[in-house]
Amino acid sequence: MSQYQRLLLIINPALRHSAAIKHAAALAKASGASLHIAAFIPSFKLLSLLEEGDREMARQRYFQDHRDWLQAQAETLRGEGIDVTTEVAWAEDMEQDILDHVTEMQPDLLIKQVQHESALKRVFFTPLDWYLLRHCPMPVYLVGGGDGDGWPRKIVAAVEVFDTESPDNTLNDRIISQATSLAIQCDAELHLLYACDISAAFLADMDGLTLADLTKALRKDLQQAFEKLAGQYGVPADRCHRVSGHPVQALSEFAHEHEVDVIVMGKVQSSGVDKLLGSTTEHILYQVPCNVLAV
Repeated sequence: MSQYQRLLLIINPALRHSAAIKHAAALAKASGASLHIAAFIPSFKLLSLLEEGDREMARQRYFQDHRDWLQAQAETLRGEGIDVTTEVAWAEDMEQDILDHVTEMQPDLLIKQVQHESALKRVFFTPLDWYLLRHCPMPVYLVGGGDGDGWPRKIVAAVEVFDTESPDNTLNDRIISQATSLAIQCDAELHLLYACDISAAFLADMDGLTLADLTKALRKDLQQAFEKLAGQYGVPADRCHRVSGHPVQALSEFAHEHEVDVIVMGKVQSSGVDKLLGSTTEHILYQVPCNVLAV
């Protein structure tokens, strides 16, 4: 049985050229899951400039136009054998409205187009995508890649191997499990990858060793831990990759170079300074040319 039985796609109906519908449809078709498309319309403040009667008429026309468009999209998908339902609604509180839908529907996956925000705006306001990564209890599939046909062909599970013996290491299991299932359903290649900046992570633990000695020892330990993890899941050596450097930059460069379609990563709750600056997964959204599945 597929890991996906019900998918929830959130769209802004004003962005009709978004690739999110195509990607959601591909996942639904591959897994046999039902797809619910919820189109949330942000409050249209410009309508407040109109007279009350004109304002209500304009709201109804605007709403109906989007509903008709979405119904036409759904009919096309049904013709492809996909079980699709739709709804259009005004959103007064976008973040909470989406989470309420997740709570009510209990989907196996929340799908949404990446919404790029400027660095300046991110300083003062938490981007919607970051908010969902932090608070959505379900895996989040954020579409950031090109149009294509929506079918992922190369999937990368980005794991952490600093402490694979930790009882908290279940996140690696979830990441690889999600990536494996997605690869099987879509007949895609599965790759395993880890990235780290060794000198930055362990400089404080040198304890009399030279940096060169410490780095060499750590590389060996990490490689052994990585190989053990790959062996547990049967990932062949030619699909296991180790990259050095800051994770955001390293993962971004790997995704570009290897034409990755989906990176599967862990969602980590942020606090303090990290909550302001954003996690690796959050920043990856603005760097990679592919989709991100956060679990």
